[in-house]
Amino acid sequence: MSHCRELFGINGVKILLRVKSLLCGLIVSSLCLMVIPTHGVSEKRIIIGGKNFAEQYILSEMAKILLEDNGFSVILRTGVGSTVARQSLENDQIDMYYEYTGTAYTVYHKQKERKIMTHKEKCYEWVKNADRKKGISWLDKVAFNNTYTLMMRKNHAEKLGIVSISDLSRYMNDHQGKLVIGVNAEFWERPDGFKPLMKFYGFRIPYDKVKKMDSGLVYMALKQKQVDVSMGFATDGRISAFGFITLEDDKSYFPMYNPAPVIRRNLLNRWPEIQDILKPVAENLTNQEIRKLNAAVDIEHKRIHDVSRDWLKEKGMIK
Repeated sequence: MSHCRELFGINGVKILLRVKSLLCGLIVSSLCLMVIPTHGVSEKRIIIGGKNFAEQYILSEMAKILLEDNGFSVILRTGVGSTVARQSLENDQIDMYYEYTGTAYTVYHKQKERKIMTHKEKCYEWVKNADRKKGISWLDKVAFNNTYTLMMRKNHAEKLGIVSISDLSRYMNDHQGKLVIGVNAEFWERPDGFKPLMKFYGFRIPYDKVKKMDSGLVYMALKQKQVDVSMGFATDGRISAFGFITLEDDKSYFPMYNPAPVIRRNLLNRWPEIQDILKPVAENLTNQEIRKLNAAVDIEHKRIHDVSRDWLKEKGMIK
């Protein structure tokens, strides 16, 4: 300190001491700020995942809006395939996403009991109980059923006299290689997908008559006559907008696909209010409602956030 007096004088030393005191105070304050958030907003932080089609983006966005409206901090990690979404949940990379009962039953749990998979309540209770053992909780299932379906252009189907999948099966067997089928890669490989469907309904199709493409492209391919039959989702707004019909699943091949939030149980135990926050969506989102929302996104190209927010406001779930 004697060297400081020589260099700066008494007043200079006093100034240095004040600066030192201020720096120490700033360091302590900074350390305190680093600790405070663990008792604040970060306690209610949740990561929501989602698959890669309009309906899933909408469901994830609705959950985000409702949870944020109730004090949660939400991160979205959407746009992945079914298997990736499930693995992300099991590996704690996400906290929650909307899964379908039929997908969980047939794909993840590899079950084939038709009297369960085609029954809404039985399928839901089965997967709910099975996933409980894995530390995963199923919240209230949503009212709509987004089962897979096969679609054709209405005028083409009428010309060929095809109304049901059984009709398609007979036509395919009588006119081998006549029709081109459009599917996405997942539907081609799934245990409840197209290959088992052919076996169940008793028809085959040459491999070169199968066109695999992204889920979002199958509708346009059917509309533009690049394919004659296409897989689709029963709740998609493009079905009626593009003049398609869905073929009747007259032998009840397709499982029930009611979506529901699946969430890590330890997180639900911590914040059980999440179930009540999301329950209104489950009760109000019917097939008719989700078709309109899907059409707003896929056909009218409206922003997913706007479509989701406007519907929640319309139903009185947010202000």
